Amino acid sequence: MAKLPPETTETINRLKQQLLDIVDLATAAECAIFERFGETEATIIVLDELKNVSQEAASRYSQLSNLQLRIAEAQPVSASDMLELLEQRIVRSQNRIPAWERSIEEVKIDWNVS
Repeated sequence: MAKLPPETTETINRLKQQLLDIVDLATAAECAIFERFGETEATIIVLDELKNVSQEAASRYSQLSNLQLRIAEAQPVSASDMLELLEQRIVRSQNRIPAWERSIEEVKIDWNVS
């Protein structure tokens, strides 16, 4: 089995938890806005935005999980291109997470939901 360095595994697990949190926060905000204001011209844009954030975060979560699994299944060592792809996904996730968190917070402030 190909082993990732412990630091990389910790980074992946931390990112996956952050991505799960984003899915949860975006979905909760979407539900709160829908329950409070319904589906109107004004809310449809923000509801779609929150749904997109949730879907993108879920997709990143799946990508990291799938790569982690493929690397674990690789024998005797993982291919360098797979490790490079994992590193790219880690960096992209690290770069996107703060933007998604800000987007959710801005929506919650704009619509006065918690």
